[in-house]
Amino acid sequence: MSEILLQYTRGGKVESRHRADIAVVDVNGKNIWEFGESARPMFWRSAAKPFQLMPFLLRGGIDAFGITSEEVAFMVSSHSGEARHVELAHNILAKIGLTIDALDCGPAKPMNSKVAKELMVQQKPYEAVHNACSGKHSGMLALATMLKAVIEGYTELGHPVQQLMHQAVADAANLRKDQVDTGIDGCGVPVFYLPLCNMAWAYARLSKPEQGCWGEGENVVRTIRDAMLKYPQVVAGSKRFDTVLMDITKGRILAKIGAEALYCLATDGLGITFKIDDGSYRAVAPAGIAILKKLDLISEAEHQELLRHFPPILKNHRGDVIGTVESTL
Repeated sequence: MSEILLQYTRGGKVESRHRADIAVVDVNGKNIWEFGESARPMFWRSAAKPFQLMPFLLRGGIDAFGITSEEVAFMVSSHSGEARHVELAHNILAKIGLTIDALDCGPAKPMNSKVAKELMVQQKPYEAVHNACSGKHSGMLALATMLKAVIEGYTELGHPVQQLMHQAVADAANLRKDQVDTGIDGCGVPVFYLPLCNMAWAYARLSKPEQGCWGEGENVVRTIRDAMLKYPQVVAGSKRFDTVLMDITKGRILAKIGAEALYCLATDGLGITFKIDDGSYRAVAPAGIAILKKLDLISEAEHQELLRHFPPILKNHRGDVIGTVESTL
């Protein structure tokens, strides 16, 4: 059962709590530490994206379409819809001979509020390229093009693209395909249901491809890892926890958000997955910082810099400090 991880206080009294489950697993699949229920099954959401991209890269997609490392990072992103993100979406679609009309992720408000406001002021509509998952969908379209499969219906579970990705996700988590159930993600494609500890194991393997027993996929995994660490701004966006954390640790820690406050971290053969029980996004940064501090995976200087970006205090509309965010770890 999940346990209380964060407490939000007001006037020195606890007002709200967030429960969580945490799994910490090494590259060999050994459970290093858990909080709550590490084997709890959950939807992997967007944190599965690095592994969903593997079938495209394994089939030579980089060379076939001249895909750059930055574009690889974009294909696994949950981006903020900033100018560079939109540009990368258009670039990939042009390389595979398609247009924005092929994206079936749906138009969405950019996660970056400044960009959303600018579009509103300019009376421009939100488009599919602004969708946080347009990178993943661009990769899916690229794989469909490589397979010479029909583009229509590429989001359906029975489509060859989704079948390959389903298998790739199961393989990454060291599970059989029939052990990984599916649902429908916010962008319309299959999303994968599996234990948190298996997600953490996959991220441990991602952090150390040479020890992860990937077989012929080792170089592909290394390519994905290196792209994410080289372009953290592409993976998420301005002021986002993923980007800030990878910047501050200078690529030592890899980070990837999933919706409903599912989060994955990886560093030096260690994978960490946590799920905030109520799905609250506000809990992600303080939870991530607390876990990294608990496991002694960040220096004191890095810890203080993270707290500067994500201060554990609550303010009212006047800017008065009226409470705190406290970890139970």
